[in-house]
Amino acid sequence: MKATQQLKNEHEGVKIMLNILGKVCQKLETTGNVGKDHFEGILEFLKVFVDKCHHGKEEELLFPALEAAGVPKDGPIAVMLQEHALGRAYVKTIGEAFVFYMIGDKSSPEDIIKNAHAYISLLNVHIEKENNVLFVMADKLLSEEKQDELFEGFEQIEAERIGVGKHEEFHHLLEQLSGIYLN
Repeated sequence: MKATQQLKNEHEGVKIMLNILGKVCQKLETTGNVGKDHFEGILEFLKVFVDKCHHGKEEELLFPALEAAGVPKDGPIAVMLQEHALGRAYVKTIGEAFVFYMIGDKSSPEDIIKNAHAYISLLNVHIEKENNVLFVMADKLLSEEKQDELFEGFEQIEAERIGVGKHEEFHHLLEQLSGIYLN
């Protein structure tokens, strides 16, 4: 499998979680309630899988490989890095608002919903740019050997960042929450 295909596959899981987050926000908006365990699982997925693992693979390995292949750092790579940073800020704010929600702050659901919707919108557009522009460039510019090297590096990042078996736990979480919120 090409390294870029692995990233695209991960994007599919991220999009499912974004849909779940949207449904959780709808529930929060209509009922004022959100399941603590479900929301904590969503936050962990966003912080650990999306940011530390997936974005880590891109920032530490793919983007430098693209630069080395001639893609200017101040072009599409800079845009992707800016969007990663903005996404981190949204997730941080969502997490902080959730802490306040858990202690009964009445304004925190609005903060959760507003920032979650902004995050969902950002990531959906971001994923489309990566899948349809950046990864297409990568597939044209990077040799099979480089793709294999990146894939091996991706596996190492995953093992180091999230640990053995955690990827499967995240898949289980996606299945569980999909069954609750998307059916």
